[in-house]
Amino acid sequence: MTGVSEAKRTAPVERGPLHYIGLGLSGALLLLVIALAVIVIVIPRASGSIPLTVLTGSMAPGLPPGTLIVVQPVDVDDLAVGDVITYQIRSGDPAVITHRVIAINASTTGERTFETKGDNNSDADPDPVSAIQVQGKVWYSVPLVGFANNAVNGENRAWIVPGIAVLLIAYAGYMIASGVPSAVRKMSLARPVRKP
Repeated sequence: MTGVSEAKRTAPVERGPLHYIGLGLSGALLLLVIALAVIVIVIPRASGSIPLTVLTGSMAPGLPPGTLIVVQPVDVDDLAVGDVITYQIRSGDPAVITHRVIAINASTTGERTFETKGDNNSDADPDPVSAIQVQGKVWYSVPLVGFANNAVNGENRAWIVPGIAVLLIAYAGYMIASGVPSAVRKMSLARPVRKP
């Protein structure tokens, strides 16, 4: 009788397919979050680039609303027709537009200006863009991530960051609490069985 009870005590716990599916989904979600953090936060900061969100349909279908674009500073002399640039509407104004360069003009003094147009617009932008207005060239874009970027910026950050922290702490507490019965069971299995 003692041998049977020892065998029951040391038998591994069978896990169903849902456990492994949940484990796989959790791992995939973690990898996705890490990849997005690298693409949206780490790479732009390391390269001195600026992440921005496309708000209008002027650059659709290539850059539809909600697309996160990463704008890298560039020497205006390196810009060419076809490049997508982000520029200030008026010099010194924080409001920006991202459109494609359709022509480059040079004045007699050598100052370059850029004619721009949204891919989805029928007409070119009315005013030429001077070199001082150019913020950079679009380096890469990530569809739909811009909505999340907008959600966590500005006033929303005041409640989103603490909310995420509370959720993570609650999740950690749940994981610890759910692990305690398993640890107690393992400890009781590790105790030597007294033979009568």
